[in-house]
Amino acid sequence: MLSQLSPAIRQYLVVTGNYWAFTLTDGALRMLVVLHFHGLGYSPLEIALLFLFYEVFGVITNLVGGWLGAHLGLNRTMNIGLGLQVVALAMLLVPAAWLTVPWVMAAQALSGIAKDLNKMSAKSSIKLLVPENAQGTLYKWVAILTGSKNALKGAGFFLGGALLMWLGFAGAVAAMAIALAMVWLLSLVLLKKDLGKAKSKPRFRDIFSKSRAINILSAARMFLFGARDVWFVVALPVFLSQTLGWNHSQTGGFLALWVIGYGMVQAVAPRITGKASGKVPDGRAATGWAALLAGLPALIALGLMWGMDPAWALMGGLLAFGAVFAVNSSLHSYLIVSYAGQDGVSLDVGFYYMANAMGRLIGTLLSGWVFQMAGQGSIGLQACLWISAAMLVLTVLISLGLPTLARNKAKTASAE
Repeated sequence: MLSQLSPAIRQYLVVTGNYWAFTLTDGALRMLVVLHFHGLGYSPLEIALLFLFYEVFGVITNLVGGWLGAHLGLNRTMNIGLGLQVVALAMLLVPAAWLTVPWVMAAQALSGIAKDLNKMSAKSSIKLLVPENAQGTLYKWVAILTGSKNALKGAGFFLGGALLMWLGFAGAVAAMAIALAMVWLLSLVLLKKDLGKAKSKPRFRDIFSKSRAINILSAARMFLFGARDVWFVVALPVFLSQTLGWNHSQTGGFLALWVIGYGMVQAVAPRITGKASGKVPDGRAATGWAALLAGLPALIALGLMWGMDPAWALMGGLLAFGAVFAVNSSLHSYLIVSYAGQDGVSLDVGFYYMANAMGRLIGTLLSGWVFQMAGQGSIGLQACLWISAAMLVLTVLISLGLPTLARNKAKTASAE
């Protein structure tokens, strides 16, 4: 069956399989660390610090990883990412007395490097597996890869909790390390050896994009993801737990289902944005969808201010925000791959995802600081939501500079 598929499809399946396996362990590991160390009595701030290096090294890895991908080939950077995740998991198999905050932070830093090497490699690879004149197919493949990743990340939250209950912390980590090591060995054999290697070796200073479109899109992406994480990462889970009285299972389960639904919308984003009529999105589409999203955090904040039931205001607001944010994210993911140069594609994609990681880092830090300084509870969450709305307005203004001459003629669909 597989032998009848084209080489490009087979490579896409290998890349997607690698990305899926990694994402499952990444989501499961995050839930394992949160639940295990919460059970050991770690404070929320100490648990947050465990993930600080994960985000910081994500910024660095995306910036440097694109240069490495152009030099070494995307097959190598993807396999390095898988291998590093196995090592990060193995670091958590030491005796319990060794699992100090600095040690776990170091393991999370390694996991952050691994995650962004894997993601950059996967997203860049798609550009090289689709003909230049098949933009509709490119959009569809990117949407499927991105959406399925986020759905599996949510599934990973469930997996982490289930493995912790069935096997304990050490047993769960060991099971994931063994499974991912098997995927890594298969990838070493199956992934094309010269995938993504640039014909002309880029200099290290070339890690900074010289493309105006990519720089604008990267800035928009930074504020887009900062606007999500400024209320979603710390403020929302704490609010659900402390103010609404949800237990850990309810909070974790709801957020996991939200991420899964978010990923499913991402996967079908091409249908939502008009690909069925032979169109692919351009800068105008990105601006319009960002403008639609910008009003949603403000509406949730106003609902809380006006005394609406906070559970209903948040549930309805989260559903709308998740759906519209998913379309925005999928549009951006397509545009960066479309804008990126064919030779050394990982340089452009790596720079863009560096901005993505920077947005997550800024949003995460602001989420905890603003929520705490504003007094926590409903007032703290409202403050985070207003900052989210402001960041989204900046996203809209920046997106106005994106190219609007999209290749959205019907002929692009004919290449599919």
